[in-house]
This record gives sequence, structure tokens and C-alpha cells, in this order.
Amino acid sequence: MFDWNDIRFFLELCRKGRLTEVAKALKVDHTTVSRRILSLEKQLDAKLFESTTRGYVLTQAGERLLPHAEAMESASATIQDHVGGENRNLTGVVRLGVPEGFGSQFLSKDMPSFQALHPEIELEFVANDRFVSLSKREADLSITLERPRSGRLISKKLTDYSLRLYASRDYLAKHPPIKTVEDLKDHNFISYIDELVPDPQMLYLSEFVASPNVTLKSSSIVFQFQATVAGAGISIMHCFVADEHPDLVCLLPEEIEVNRTFWLNTPEDIHDLARIKAVTQFLTELVDRQKKKLLGVLE
Repeated sequence: MFDWNDIRFFLELCRKGRLTEVAKALKVDHTTVSRRILSLEKQLDAKLFESTTRGYVLTQAGERLLPHAEAMESASATIQDHVGGENRNLTGVVRLGVPEGFGSQFLSKDMPSFQALHPEIELEFVANDRFVSLSKREADLSITLERPRSGRLISKKLTDYSLRLYASRDYLAKHPPIKTVEDLKDHNFISYIDELVPDPQMLYLSEFVASPNVTLKSSSIVFQFQATVAGAGISIMHCFVADEHPDLVCLLPEEIEVNRTFWLNTPEDIHDLARIKAVTQFLTELVDRQKKKLLGVLE
């Protein structure tokens, strides 16, 4: 029988690809990682990894072991959650992959409420607009712009949200008036860098303005927001952020509106863990309470 503890080292090396990164994650020396992997290979009488210039990659034997190792990891977490510490409060780490704007400008404001409800759950936010890999445990939960089409995931619609066109009062005072979509041809815009945009559906501007004069680009929606507030140009922003800023004016709301959906995704094997369910419930209830804000419905 092989040492079950070696499976942790196997999984981390699968996900990180380098001994030094695994050592950092597991708080051991990299020689310990190497020794544990060699021990597992010896006990299984199979070579699990090949060392390449890109790091360690799985052999065919390693590929066959991977789903079983992930099942063991899941079973271990389930045992701890369902059996261990029955009288304790919810504890543990939950990592959430979330779009930058939604995480930093919406979810962050309600973190004190979550901490009050679950003081022993540690939340980690991976602010990223690309799809984080749940199978590689880059996150425990993810919020995405599209519903994933593959993987052993449980996905559900979290909420709809809206985006509209905004400019600062200072910008509008210094530039020609905007009464129709045609007037926009004479204005400066702020948008994403096309080749760096993580999802094509985030290139909203081209849906409404033919050949817009984009004078400032950024891969960060937070940067775009701050630049818009500063008067650097006009941009399409999330209503849940822009409507709350007193210096921003919504332009042509009847003509220009983008409607999108956030999806909440969880790996099947950890979906029922108590700490995961606690975070899922909090997110679901939060967006339900804030639905008008997300959709840009003004009171």
C-alpha cells in the first residue's frame, strides 16, 4: 500500500508543474517534494512525470492516476466536512475566481457582512476575467461571463447585469453635446486592448459605435473606470458601479444598453461541502437583494 500523503504532493505537482512551487504551497523543502514523488512512483511501480523545460508533465500512468487522486482529495475534504468537528463553526479556505470589476467594485463592499456570518471561513479572491481552472484547483468556485461547456461542474445562473455608456460631468462640459448616437463620432472613448481582452463579448463598444475614436485602452476595468471619472473619455461601464458615482452621467440609456449574465460554477466533488454551500448561499442572496442595482434600475 502506498503512502496516501504522497497523493497531496502528486496533485500539487500536477497543478503547479514545478518542485519549487509545490514546496512553497506545502511549506516544505523542494527536495522533500522530489523524494515524495519518487517514493510514490516506486510504490506504484510506475513513472508518473516527465521533466521538461516547461516543468513536470504527466506520463500516461500519471494521467490514469489523476482522476483517482482527485477523488481521494474530494473524499478527504468530505470526511472532514461531514464528520470532523461537528460542534465547530464553519471553517476553512474558499478561493473564488471572479471578474475584476464584479469582485473589486461590487462583492468587496459586502465582505464585512460575510465575515460577520462566517468569521472562521477565509475567502481568497482571484480577480481575473479569464476562466480559472477549477479542475486544477486554481479556485474552488468561479464566476464567469459564460456558462462552461465542459468539465465536471455544477453551473447555475447567478445574475443578469447591465452596462451603459458614461462620461464625467467635466468631460461633457468641455466637449460637444451628445443627443444622438451619431454625435458620438466626435468624442473620445476608453476601452479594452483588443488582443488582450479575455472574452470577446467584453468588446461592447463596437456594437453601438461604428469606428469609435478610442484614445485610451486598458486591460483593467478598474483603470477604465478611474480614467472615465477623471474625464479622459467616454466608456461603457457596469451600472452597479457607475450609477453610484455622482460625477458620472449616463448617456443615451434608451439607445445604448448591454445585458450580460454571470454564472456561478462549482466542481461536482466539492459542491456539497458546508463552506462551499455557505459562500454560494451568500452570493446568491446578495445578488438577489441587489438585483435593481445590477440591472441599473434607478429608484
